[in-house]
Amino acid sequence: MSALKSGIVLGEGENLVMELEAELWATSSNPIARFFGEVAKFIAKIFGTRISGFLVITDKRVCEVKTQIACYCFTVGRQVKYVLPSSVKEIGYDRSATFACCCPAYHLYYEGFTQRTSVLLKGVDEAGAKKAADAFYNAIVHSQK
Repeated sequence: MSALKSGIVLGEGENLVMELEAELWATSSNPIARFFGEVAKFIAKIFGTRISGFLVITDKRVCEVKTQIACYCFTVGRQVKYVLPSSVKEIGYDRSATFACCCPAYHLYYEGFTQRTSVLLKGVDEAGAKKAADAFYNAIVHSQK
């Protein structure tokens, strides 16, 4: 068994497919939005606040993990959600043009009966976004068998 950056421990015979760290501070991948996101992240870090989010895809399950840390070291919140295969209606990715059409932003999303989750993919192109969507889809299909 191995622990991941997100804190999820893999079970016996479970293999990691992808661990995506969510960009929770910047709103898109354009340089101006990333700059303001880094400024907000820096100010929060000065006051001792950190937030991290992950989407963990294994060959048997999909998990969402969000952790909030306050006063530099106290975990004040941790949410771990397993995505149920029966609740997922749609999986895909969006491409949107940002910064005068020069910097495309890719978002991996899935829509369920109760929520829609979207994760900004950092530093990927069309092939990377497709790979993430395919990995998510395959994990969901595998867990339904």
